[in-house]
Amino acid sequence: MRRRGVVAGGAVLVLLLAGCSAGDGDSAKPSVATPAVTVPTAPPAAAAVALGPTGPGTAKACVGTAIAVGADPQKVIDAAPEGTTFCFAKGVHRISRAIRPRAGDTLAGGKGVVLTGSVALSGWQRDGDRWVVRGVLPAAYPLKGQCEDNKAKPCQRGEQVFVDGKHLTRVMSLGELEPGTFFGDYASNAVYVGDDPDGRAVEMSRTPTAIEKSAEDVTVTGLTIEHFASLPQGGALQVGPGWKVVSNEVRWNHAVGIMVIEGDRAELSRNTVADNGQLGIGQYKSEGVRITANLVTRNNTDGFWIADWESGGIKSTRSSGEVSGNDIVGNRGIGMWSDIAEYDRTITGNRIRGNAADGIRYEISYQAVIEQNVVEGNGYGTGRGSGGSLWDGGGINVNTSAGVQVRGNLVKDNRNGISLQSRTRGDGPRGTYVLRDVTIEGNLVVMQDATSSTGVVENKGSPTRPGAITFRHNSYQIGGKSADRFAYQGKTLTWPQWQEAGFDQDSVSS
Repeated sequence: MRRRGVVAGGAVLVLLLAGCSAGDGDSAKPSVATPAVTVPTAPPAAAAVALGPTGPGTAKACVGTAIAVGADPQKVIDAAPEGTTFCFAKGVHRISRAIRPRAGDTLAGGKGVVLTGSVALSGWQRDGDRWVVRGVLPAAYPLKGQCEDNKAKPCQRGEQVFVDGKHLTRVMSLGELEPGTFFGDYASNAVYVGDDPDGRAVEMSRTPTAIEKSAEDVTVTGLTIEHFASLPQGGALQVGPGWKVVSNEVRWNHAVGIMVIEGDRAELSRNTVADNGQLGIGQYKSEGVRITANLVTRNNTDGFWIADWESGGIKSTRSSGEVSGNDIVGNRGIGMWSDIAEYDRTITGNRIRGNAADGIRYEISYQAVIEQNVVEGNGYGTGRGSGGSLWDGGGINVNTSAGVQVRGNLVKDNRNGISLQSRTRGDGPRGTYVLRDVTIEGNLVVMQDATSSTGVVENKGSPTRPGAITFRHNSYQIGGKSADRFAYQGKTLTWPQWQEAGFDQDSVSS
């Protein structure tokens, strides 16, 4: 789409000075703290923090109304009063329709409690060097989503196939079929696999959603939620206002693992969100949400567009709140992405490593603090729209946003360091989208790759105004070719030239 604190002791000294970040008449003018920071001498505290256990093993034991394996959960829920705690029995619960909790309900489990949206496939017939089963695919449904392969578009279909729990890769023609893959022929309602299914457990995801956001103040804890055929931008677990989603594992669902939709005040903590087809966690039109201490890893398994379509770790739109203390690791897309009219966003103390696109992207939004994060080894994905220029992003990418503080982060060995982009992006609810009132301070930026750089890129229609961007009190460690590792006004600059342009005059480079 291309719309696209805790302070470490000895690392960054924060002097609590009052200040404000006032814009022009075409944007909001809230007062925010603007602390000054000294040049860092060590990484932030997050670099030495271990996340610790996440998932159902960290959930409290459930005491409440039992839901047996094989029972219809909705019938049990509807027969009890609101505010009941429901305890799913250990085992596999096949969910054929989305569960709709009531206000104040708790849906709980523990280790070994699995909600699955898959159906077992049987009745296979050999067809040459492949196997086929017929009559198992759903009726036609609308397709959407941008895929890495934008011709065959394999990511748009929701059904996945698993053999003995192993995820098969979808191919788009019988001629491409081989072991480890499957082909869904929707015209003839047939599923083909390249592995002999005899004696093996073959399942296909079929139900789109495990739990719907049907009421407020619901708690979901201790559940493993897997194999749901969620459609692009749809979540296997939907989260509403005041929900608490704690100590779950949400894995191997086709689109988004956990999706907060108009879910003000929701809290997500200690979840493992892994191997989902598009995105780990999504947030839409939700204020004051807290996403803390989650493991978000290896998402975008089904081939969504890595560089620029809601794939990867966490994506939030038109929302606010806190993203802190998470491990966001090895996702095939952006690590943490705030996009379109985000406001009052805090991204702090996360460990964001090895994601294929930007580590953090803050895009056409307002008022954010990006602080004390470890952002390391991001942006080395290849494919459509990927590249090494500052237009392609960096460890931290601030794109046409206002009132953004980037301070006290370790930005290490990413494709680029810190990328500021000024584009022509139109108007939002708090004024024109523009790169303004952006402060980059107290960061430790390590650029060992000889092609990586830090700086500002602008299109002709959106030049940055004088004083719109401040770099100060940063420390740069630069390896390899060091002559021209900075950029401004269409030019690559040496360190002295970068300082002469008015940036980082009280910073250090080595």
